[in-house]
Amino acid sequence: MVSEAQKRAKKKWDDKNKDKNRVYRYRSYARKFIRDLATDDDLKELRKIIDERLSNA
Repeated sequence: MVSEAQKRAKKKWDDKNKDKNRVYRYRSYARKFIRDLATDDDLKELRKIIDERLSNA
């Protein structure tokens, strides 16, 4: 069980760090998709996008 103080602290942190939360959430979605749902074609497309992104970095 979570105390009221912990709930308030988490809400305060969440409100202050919306961008970080978005990154954490999308990263989690991406990993889940890659691990559990992606087909071979999806993975090939993602690899191509990642390679392009890394070569432009």
